Amino acid sequence: MAKAARVSASTVSRYFNHPELLKPATRKKIDSAVRRTGYIRNRAAQTIHGIRSGTIGVLIPTLDHAIFAEVVQAFSETVEAQGFTILLASHGYDLQREYAILRKFLEHRVDGVVLTGLDHDEAVFQLLDSQDIPCVLMWNYAAQSRFPAIGADNELAGQMIAAHVLALGHRRIACMFPPTFGNDRALARRDVVLDTLQGAGVEVPDHWMLQTVYSISESKRDAQQLLSQANPPTALICGNDILATGALYGAKASGLSVPEDVSIVGIGDFKGSSDIEPALTTVRLPAKRIGQEAGKELAMAIVDPSARGGASLHCAPELITRQSSAAPAR
Repeated sequence: MAKAARVSASTVSRYFNHPELLKPATRKKIDSAVRRTGYIRNRAAQTIHGIRSGTIGVLIPTLDHAIFAEVVQAFSETVEAQGFTILLASHGYDLQREYAILRKFLEHRVDGVVLTGLDHDEAVFQLLDSQDIPCVLMWNYAAQSRFPAIGADNELAGQMIAAHVLALGHRRIACMFPPTFGNDRALARRDVVLDTLQGAGVEVPDHWMLQTVYSISESKRDAQQLLSQANPPTALICGNDILATGALYGAKASGLSVPEDVSIVGIGDFKGSSDIEPALTTVRLPAKRIGQEAGKELAMAIVDPSARGGASLHCAPELITRQSSAAPAR
């Protein structure tokens, strides 16, 4: 390959392992030679440099939602700049399935693994330890965790959105959260929202505490049923922006105006949350930054084993106040 591209062997090696170190013209020349000759490098030879396959296994709960797409895209672009490709899989919030997929990743000799959230089956951690594979826990932040945790504090996000609704003067407050089994993000948000409301003397009646799957159509239906009742709540706190978007449609279907009749808020600040009508008040979880920082951490841990076990990083959430929330009119 070096002869075909008319460069040194070390330059070809840098092209595959650290392309950012080469001039654009040099990369283009080698890329042209690779395409022309159909060259495939020998990955087995890389094991002596600590890189086994040039791939990273990324495990997320679902492929259905924009917020995970955004964080994975940022992660993928970051590690690609370091010469890595991702293998992506979803486990559907099933921790046993997560373990099985992890085994498949390791059979393909991935160089590192990304897990979503903090809570995983102990067998998952034991498997990673036994194989001495670098790992990053992405999306949730915790100062102390089994592997570096890079993400946002979901408890803080929940506290921020509940405090916002209370500060507006609402006391008749309902909640809509997704199922929490296998989802430590949703559980942390739900619990702290309820604790924050309770601390202000606000109790959420059982029939105002909704559990709704990640679905705009389902959340629209549930919100419509809730808001069609006599004397409905003046505010609805949703565990994520998907549910909040459906709730906005549900309020409209119920003949209510947002925020004049009911305030609706979410968590996440997904793409589109600022563009719907009315624009959604939410807590921004910085997905792009989380993906970038997780990518940097894991790539460094793979290339330089002495860098493993780095510190966790908090990508702080931010309250974004828009038109879907206001002081109660009644």
